[in-house]
Amino acid sequence: MIHGNAKIPNRPGHASGSYTADISQYVLGWIIGVEWDPDIVISTNAKHVNAPDFEGTYFRTETASPFETWLAKAMDDTVKYETEKYTWQRPISFTNWVTTDPLKHPAEPSAKEDAVFINPNVIWPTPSLKAGYFASYHVYPYYPDFMNYETKYTGYIDERGQKNNYAGYLRDLKQVHRMPVVVAEFGVPASRGMTHRNVSGWNQGFLSEEEQGEIDSRLFEDIYHEGMAGGLVFSWQDEWFKRTWNNMDYDNPDRRPFWSNVQTSEQNFGLMSFDPGAKELIVKVDGKTEDWERAGIQPLAVAGKTGASALRKYNDGYDEQRQIDRLYMASDERYVYFRLDFGKSDKPLDWTRTNATFLLNTVPDQGQTAMSGGGLTSDAGFDFAIDVKGPNTSRIWIDSYYDLHELQYGRMLGMIPQTAYADKKNNGVFHKQMLTLNKPLTIPNRQGDAAFIPFESYETGLLRFGDGDPDSPQYDSITDVAVNAKDAIVELRIPWQLLNIKDPSMHEAVGDIREKGLDASVQTPGFHVAVVTYRPEPDEDSTQHPGGGAISDFLPSASNGVLRTNDMPFYQWKGWDYPQTHERLKKSYYKLKEKFAAVRLPTD
Repeated sequence: MIHGNAKIPNRPGHASGSYTADISQYVLGWIIGVEWDPDIVISTNAKHVNAPDFEGTYFRTETASPFETWLAKAMDDTVKYETEKYTWQRPISFTNWVTTDPLKHPAEPSAKEDAVFINPNVIWPTPSLKAGYFASYHVYPYYPDFMNYETKYTGYIDERGQKNNYAGYLRDLKQVHRMPVVVAEFGVPASRGMTHRNVSGWNQGFLSEEEQGEIDSRLFEDIYHEGMAGGLVFSWQDEWFKRTWNNMDYDNPDRRPFWSNVQTSEQNFGLMSFDPGAKELIVKVDGKTEDWERAGIQPLAVAGKTGASALRKYNDGYDEQRQIDRLYMASDERYVYFRLDFGKSDKPLDWTRTNATFLLNTVPDQGQTAMSGGGLTSDAGFDFAIDVKGPNTSRIWIDSYYDLHELQYGRMLGMIPQTAYADKKNNGVFHKQMLTLNKPLTIPNRQGDAAFIPFESYETGLLRFGDGDPDSPQYDSITDVAVNAKDAIVELRIPWQLLNIKDPSMHEAVGDIREKGLDASVQTPGFHVAVVTYRPEPDEDSTQHPGGGAISDFLPSASNGVLRTNDMPFYQWKGWDYPQTHERLKKSYYKLKEKFAAVRLPTD
């Protein structure tokens, strides 16, 4: 393939095609294989327990396990083929990672993560290998779990004079090798969803592009200062097809490449983003309206129009309360967008006086028909309530019957308290949207006792205020809400997965999970939408349910406090067979570019 001399037949899930470009002069070396699963290593060793050491042309082994012997032969075959066919040699290694490194990890809670090792030191190059042999590891700061709990690492003092678990591990790793060690993968993802925490905040997700660049730069400094032979940032580009353990049960695995799931950390490690839209984003969530107008997006509902007139009878004596003027919606391969325009006023939008809740009916035959505060009811069942009440307090609520997190980790796995009411439709209870970070852990230590770490999750439905325009100096890539207080305009972008959409390109939504489990699926034609504004009450505990204060305005109209489905705006989107994207270098790219330029390698 790299010599431009391969034709590979089509096979689902594998690379294929005609490779005619000779790129061999740009290839620095070979790193063969994958991150080995410990069970595979153990099984291979057991099946070939009496396998002799290997004696090849370019590699040999001494007291190696069968798996290590197999790796030596695979490298030998690779070098032999390229040497004989193309008279090329280049440095070579095999993939390894923390799970199968040669070190012992006393604080690792999972026996599988420290069950077996693969030791590059038992593989020796022969004099016929001119290009060299090196060790290669994928090393991230947040996983496996011992990285956060091994005191030898969490207490390690780095070149900056700071505690640094990552640098502490790298030092140990380098010391147990007799050959150069390359960190072949390092980095953190600029994703909205998070998968693991790091003791120093270098988390697997819920990081902006700027934070991604800062952390990646810091990790590279550690790689450099601890004397590793080099580091390869993972990765050059985002990978929409990837999955993550804590939310991979919530989408359609066959359709992941067709849309961008910012809740999945594995999809968002890249320094280059594929943003939706052939040339530009359809909407930039920044509090401005020019992009909506340029895209020709018409209001979904306008106050005073048929089927969408506002009801203000609850507003008596509260004339400064903002009234809804227009509601817009749009969507692309990544988000559902909302824009709410309030009526004109000489005073800026004030969250202490006006809050707003977007009510969404996304799938048929379920949802909540009553909302707290003001006695609002509907003949539609609301599956989601997006409550906007200012920074740090705005969030998405989900119908408890439709709560995937509660079903999986409560009823199915028993790791969180089970809520019996959640098995009943229209039970009057909304839940916060949570995402799991860790199942319960028992951390051993050298004294022989152990520490219990309880189940950990976080509220992924909390909404972050900021600027979502990639061209803005204030750009925050994990912005959910942008507000133009002066003109009383609020914009939101909500990831498809936070609305329980399994595949937006095919209009596939999560179905009746209480009847059919996590695999439940249903086609949704679109969303019925309503917006309610209300006066916040100072003593109202808004962390227990959406809304709260006295309702001041509805869109659409509500007769006697009842929202009728037939009157509600209906948002539909066009599906797609192939996503429209354009490339964009992230902020992290430019930070790493600056960091790499500052590195001064020895000249001798």
